[in-house]
Amino acid sequence: MNTVYKNVWAAAGVAFLSLGLLTACQPRNEPVQDNQHKAQAAQVKEQSIPLIQSKTVAMKLAKPEACDAEGCTQYSIQTVETNVNWINQYFAERIKKADPIAFSTAPNEKVNLAEGAEPGLGQSITHVRYISQWGKIATFALESYTYTAGAAHGMSHVEYVNFDLQAKKRLALQDVLAKGAEAKVLSALYDANSMWLEEHNIERGKLQLSDNFYYGASGIVFVYPLYELASYAEGMTELNLPYQMTKGLFKPEYLPNLPNYENQ
Repeated sequence: MNTVYKNVWAAAGVAFLSLGLLTACQPRNEPVQDNQHKAQAAQVKEQSIPLIQSKTVAMKLAKPEACDAEGCTQYSIQTVETNVNWINQYFAERIKKADPIAFSTAPNEKVNLAEGAEPGLGQSITHVRYISQWGKIATFALESYTYTAGAAHGMSHVEYVNFDLQAKKRLALQDVLAKGAEAKVLSALYDANSMWLEEHNIERGKLQLSDNFYYGASGIVFVYPLYELASYAEGMTELNLPYQMTKGLFKPEYLPNLPNYENQ
């Protein structure tokens, strides 16, 4: 082989070796560009979910004490002020719709009392408070207490409100359940609380799913109104469905990142 051919083959060998070193630095069949785009998209998606900051504030009422023909009621209303405007608006609209008389600028009506009757004063208290957040799910409690003058006692209620911060909407129970899972959830809920339910003479066929729920420390908690499952003295009933019983019953995106219970 003459000197010219020797030089050509040497140059080709160097080029081939350099190409091999370059390609060895990157995994084969791995779209680096696509992975970078996916990572960037995931980061943008995460950044679009706000971290809730909340404080309780009193709402300004036109009539802290409002009267109609049947009597007068004192109002005390507090809501939340968060860093998410649509959540603030949601609660403001809910409260104003529930107690419009407290926000009305119309003058109080004259109370029509029966002869010899003593004027009574009712009470209406509404509070909103922030409970918790995990990922895109934020939970608030809408608490209310009403007392009508002359009644034996007042009535209290807590409604839990779960928001999907990414979709910017309130979550109903049907939004988080897997398709067609209602009967299985109900059966699992009864099994998880059978001792208490049997003590209160509640048969399996009589238990219904409550659409009032929140995410607890150990499971999803279904909340029932006063008198529905227990006496007034026992308060609102809470039935816990442990997270290890929720697999396949709830949409994965609406469950916390859970341990692998199958290995336990």
